[in-house]
Amino acid sequence: MIETPRGISPAASGILVVDKPAAVTSHDVVAAVRRLACTKKVGHAGTLDPAATGVLVLGIGAGTKLLTYLSGADKDYVSRFRLGQETDTEDAEGRIVSTPGIDASDDEIDAALASLTGTISQVPSAYSAKKIDGKRAYDLARAGEKVDLKAVEVTVSRLVRTSPIVRRDGLADFDVEVTCSSGTYVRALARQTGQALGSIGHITALRRTRVGAFTEARSVADMVEQVGHEPLSVIPLAEAARRALPWAEITDSQEQALRYGQFIDLDASTPVALVRGDTLVAIGKKRGSQIGPAVVFAH
Repeated sequence: MIETPRGISPAASGILVVDKPAAVTSHDVVAAVRRLACTKKVGHAGTLDPAATGVLVLGIGAGTKLLTYLSGADKDYVSRFRLGQETDTEDAEGRIVSTPGIDASDDEIDAALASLTGTISQVPSAYSAKKIDGKRAYDLARAGEKVDLKAVEVTVSRLVRTSPIVRRDGLADFDVEVTCSSGTYVRALARQTGQALGSIGHITALRRTRVGAFTEARSVADMVEQVGHEPLSVIPLAEAARRALPWAEITDSQEQALRYGQFIDLDASTPVALVRGDTLVAIGKKRGSQIGPAVVFAH
């Protein structure tokens, strides 16, 4: 739970990038922003574990319509891996269940990390936010129920060690940087790195530094200070859409056609943000050689 005051007036529709603090859920952040922005219409483009910090992209008002197009963006993380020890949650919050240790050189560890780049198969953590029959895996795991998750394909573009390896009591600790597709679990990458070396692993820290085109994140304290004297500021819809998607400038007549649900002649890859000046008119979809509205935004 994050205690925040209610803003003095409703925020405009748009995108808000929050620096999520540790020890709170992504839902806690959404609830806090609802108070700060004076609206119930707030959603996020991809959850972060309670222990994790960093970039959490929120949609405010009509900005929630953009979240579908942002949730699949690739992401950057910084994390600290601990090899040679397993916890039930695959992070430092969990209970230690085994400590087989690890005996691997720096070069062998770097080679194991490199082997996990590209398109790989990954079984998500039992304590992930994956849903099983409508329930979150972590809720089932915490209730003592067996969690059986299927392997999924993810893409890891970059997984590199960025610090010296600290060896102590048979364990190996080091920092990594990760660039990966949506749906990748960094906790699982730590486990897989350990497994590639005949051992096990988990993470002791995790921070998300980028979601698609969004990197600059605001602290909750900064937002609380702002709403004491003005509405919460957001990234306007047109600007956010231009950052996140291919976009095209349209004419007045094309705008009117789109608002009536009609298709227009336009050569563009889709989904495409269709903008007129500072106004996001629609997100376009393709039909033959024409583009029509998948989502229309009010004036």
